[in-house]
Amino acid sequence: MQRPLEIRFHQMASSPAIEARIREKAAELERFFDRITGCRVIVEREHRHHHKGNLFRVRVEIDAPGKELAVTHSGPLDHAHEDVYVAIRDAFNAAVRRLEDHVRERGGKVKAHEVPLHGTVRMVDHEGGFGFIETAEGEVYFHRNSVVEGGFVALEPGSKVRLEVAERESKEGWQATTVRLIGKHHLQDRTG
Repeated sequence: MQRPLEIRFHQMASSPAIEARIREKAAELERFFDRITGCRVIVEREHRHHHKGNLFRVRVEIDAPGKELAVTHSGPLDHAHEDVYVAIRDAFNAAVRRLEDHVRERGGKVKAHEVPLHGTVRMVDHEGGFGFIETAEGEVYFHRNSVVEGGFVALEPGSKVRLEVAERESKEGWQATTVRLIGKHHLQDRTG
């Protein structure tokens, strides 16, 4: 990396052990793409009063030639991200997938998705008109206007959705341009 790794902690104290794990994971990123110019990692403790424990959200921002890649990974419904090291592992795994996609795009080998991008609604604020969806690639922000067929009022945490994501990030991070509530059998393989 051309610039030193930046590590920030929000709503929690910094930890040499956590920083060491992040440095280890960031060094591994360069195995997938050796032209990374910079990397920032933000670790945040989410205070959720209606859950037993606190969950961790980890955001990995990677500067690469011609593109800035960002992955936000927050706690899934099973509370695995009550362990900061699990949250770090999952965020960096998603960052590796994003980097691999970037390398394929640069080489003209774009990954074909047989199944449209899908995820689970993590949080929805009906009064504020927005929410967040957890996908395999990370967290995606959505606004009520991006939800088709009047489905915004039906969304709740745990709802399964199909979505399209904007090419560029908004100030909230990756943003969905279209969100569609889906049924349980949307992922069936129709080829055979």
